[in-house]
Order: sequence, then structure tokens, then C-alpha cells
Amino acid sequence: MSAAVDLTNQVSGYHLVEELYCGSRTLVYRAIRETDQLPVVIKLLNRDYPSFNELLQFRNQYTIAKNLSVPGVVAPFSLEFYRNSYALVMEDFGGISLRDYAQERCQRAIGEAPTLTLVEILTIAIQITDILDGLYQNRVIHKDIKPANVLIHPKTKQVKLIDFSIASLLPRETQEIQNPNVLEGTLAYISPEQTGRMNRGIDYRTDFYSLGVTLYELLTGKLPFECDDPMELVHCHIAKQPPSINSQEIPQVVSDMVMKLMAKNAEQRYQSAWGLKHDLELCLQQCQDTGKIETFELGTRDVCDRFLIPEKLYGREREIQQLLQAFERVAQGNSEMMLVAGFSGIGKTVVVNEVHKPIVRQHGYFIKGKFDQFNRNIPFSAFVQAFRDLMTQLLS
Repeated sequence: MSAAVDLTNQVSGYHLVEELYCGSRTLVYRAIRETDQLPVVIKLLNRDYPSFNELLQFRNQYTIAKNLSVPGVVAPFSLEFYRNSYALVMEDFGGISLRDYAQERCQRAIGEAPTLTLVEILTIAIQITDILDGLYQNRVIHKDIKPANVLIHPKTKQVKLIDFSIASLLPRETQEIQNPNVLEGTLAYISPEQTGRMNRGIDYRTDFYSLGVTLYELLTGKLPFECDDPMELVHCHIAKQPPSINSQEIPQVVSDMVMKLMAKNAEQRYQSAWGLKHDLELCLQQCQDTGKIETFELGTRDVCDRFLIPEKLYGREREIQQLLQAFERVAQGNSEMMLVAGFSGIGKTVVVNEVHKPIVRQHGYFIKGKFDQFNRNIPFSAFVQAFRDLMTQLLS
């Protein structure tokens, strides 16, 4: 990995003014385009020889953002070749990350004063919700909503979203089990289904969960789950309820709204950005008019305009209970083998995958192999598949 160096005047056609961000993977600079003196932001990869996947993600964020006509998305101007990778040139509307903005406010605050007022947080949340609705209309899932990827203009308070490197154009994805250190997204804000250990697909509602974590952090000044062990953090997202927001300055209905966004199952979260925006605007209006927010029923306008089939399992309670009981016995030191048989497409894999959640609690590894009718000529194909999966997790 190359260290960050002074790149001034080394990006052809641009004059780099200041460094905005320096991370292990990327560098971000504020710059001036020499042809027309237009202020821009340039994002670079912080490696001399980036991997194919890094280059793919870089192109991905340019391609997706370029085709979006959403006002709240930072517009990319061009993707230019730079050394052995790319330079992503984007508009500079004068914004800073919401994380830095909140930290600056905290440093100016006296004593235990909140970093942002409730009115400011609600206003920011409404703007983010508008952006998420725009993504939803364009069938884009961001998958990495967090304060670092939300920009806010310090004076106008305009909010925009950045970083579509892992965004998806698929209406639903299935996340494979991976080492927590290499999961897509940021572990502190990741939804339960995005961990690959919930036996559930990923859709647009994963962004609602990450928004809930972001609002929780803005309201309380800390994350809902704070731990150093990645697997423990995954377990918290899957199985533990976040500490309730107990504060005299935070109304109960706002706390309930955040908890609804952070529901473990996507079916229990908000189902539409419009439904969420209605509740946020109601809170903001009351807060501005009377200075306090009365409790009201959440989700009265929360109607999804798409037909979504819930992923809850029906009619397999006894089989799932048998699997979980067997796992608990094995976790105590016993050795067992269970065989699941049935016709193709009857749901064997979905039942077996329900063991994901307790395995995370025990910090175990989940591997699986399946005897496929088209791989009969490969001896022990299911065992090879299972142990190949284990090696992948260990090597990552």
C-alpha cells in the first residue's frame, strides 16, 4: 500500500487545492479545473496497483451516479485515467461530510450540549429521505448510508449523497456469507440482511436500517452498537436490540421512529420513503410550532407501491426447531450429523440457512454443500463445495 503523497499538479488538467480525506483505500481532494476554473472534487485510489474489484467499484460509482437525475446526489463530471487507475471528478457544491459537520458542532458546544438541534436533525433526515425516494424510483440500492457519505453545506444546509461504489441496480440481492472484515458496506451501519447471515435478501429497505443507525448517532452522539470484534458487531445487528434513546431532549415518537427504521426484519421497518417523510415532517412541524412533539401513530401514510412477498418461512417451524436444537447440542461439544432430504425446489436450502443466526452468536463458521444432479460426475462434490467455502472465509 502506498502512502499518501503530495499530488499537487500531478492530475492532468486540474490544480489540487486541499486534501479533504485520506483513507486506507481512497484520497479525496478539492481542486480547480484548469480549462474553466470550475471548483471540483477529485477522488483517487490510494494504491499504486489497485485490484480489479477496486477498479470495478470505482467505475460502478461513476456509472450509477451519472445516470441518476436525483438533485440530492453529487453529480460526477468525468472518470479519467490516472496512473494505473482512475480519477473520479465530481461537482463541488461546498459541502462537508455530516460526520465532520457534527464533530465541529460538538467541539464548539459547551459541556454536554447536543451536537445538533432536533430541528436540524429532522431537517437533515427529511432531505436524506427525499434522496432515498429518488434512488427507489430509479431502482438503486445505495448499501452504504452513513454520516461520512452524506455531505452538508455549512451555510445553506443543503444535503447530498455520495459514494455509489457498492450500490446495486438489482431490485433484490442475496448476500453470500463472508468474513466480516470484507463485507460490503460499513460494519457499524450495516443492516442485518446485508451481513449475509439473516437468511434474507437485500432490497431498498436495507438503506432505511442504515439511516436509522445514522439518526441514532446524530441524536445520541454514539453508535447503537460499539464493540471492537467484527463478529460480535454482526451479532449485535442480527440479534440485539439497541439501547433505547433515553433523553429528555428526544421525544418518544422520534425514538420510536428510529427504532422502527432499525427493526431486524425488513417487513417491520418503513416500507416507503414517503411514509417516513410524512412522519418526519409531522415531527418537524410540531417542533417548530410548539417546541414539543406529541406522540402519534407511526406509518399511517406508509404504503409501498410495489408488490413484495415477505421472506418469512411458513410451515417449517418444527424442522427449524430441530436444526437449532441440534446446533445447541453441538455448541456444547457434541458431534452430530443431520441430513435434510426432499424434492428439488421444496425449500431445503432456505431451512438450513436459518442456522446462520445462532452460529454468529457462537462466533462459528457456516459452510454448506449441496449434491447437485448436474455434478454427479464429481466425487464428493458437496463436501468439496463446503470446504472450498470454508477456505474462502479463512483466507479472506
